[in-house]
Amino acid sequence: MNITLGAAERVCARRDVRLASEGRAGARRSQGETSCFAFARHMSAALCMFGLLIGASAWGTERATPPLIEHFVADIMRSNDADGRAFGVIDKPRATLWIFDHQGRLLDRSPVLVGQARGDVAPADIGTRPLNQVRPHEKITASGRFVTEPGHNLKGEDIVWLDYDAAMSMHRVRHVPGESRSARLATADVADNRISFGCVNVPADFYEQQVKPLFATRSGVIYVLPEQRSITEVFPFATSMHRQGRGR
Repeated sequence: MNITLGAAERVCARRDVRLASEGRAGARRSQGETSCFAFARHMSAALCMFGLLIGASAWGTERATPPLIEHFVADIMRSNDADGRAFGVIDKPRATLWIFDHQGRLLDRSPVLVGQARGDVAPADIGTRPLNQVRPHEKITASGRFVTEPGHNLKGEDIVWLDYDAAMSMHRVRHVPGESRSARLATADVADNRISFGCVNVPADFYEQQVKPLFATRSGVIYVLPEQRSITEVFPFATSMHRQGRGR
């Protein structure tokens, strides 16, 4: 089901909390910027491009799929939990998304931006609140199994819903003044990737090449691994080797 504004008028305002409101809130902050700060932004953009080149080189030398991810994917395939669909695995401590086809073959991987706060469960009413009522410790990318739904935001941009009721989606990285989101994707420090209200921000080119064809036009599955609970607690199909908890 393609969730559009016409089909969801009653909730469009709160559904755009993670999508357009972040940009609007940042725009208000930017109204009083001085010319010096504007120059700093241009310098930041230049450094970001340099960082992308350096980061890409370092990224290419890393192991494509760590053992934890390899074993988890094996569990998915063994249990047929994805039900023959393409799927993605997000590991928040690594701030990384791996995408696999319906046969469990790795297609690509990318750094992502996730929720600012550590945790595995977001407040139950998070999808109904305006941004100014979301406290820093509540900005959580929830862990779990999410059957994706293609949709659009208020600007007509295609996105991928992970949890519609919680206003949690996966979309192209957004420009939010003062947050340097694109630059954060290029750094080696995963702490830089904790910045969103809970949505998963993906590099635009990666979204176009991998996310959009597999999840923005059809249904797939995204697994967000826990960072505080054990993997088997969240995913019962996982084997006993995952019973250890994630670092707090």
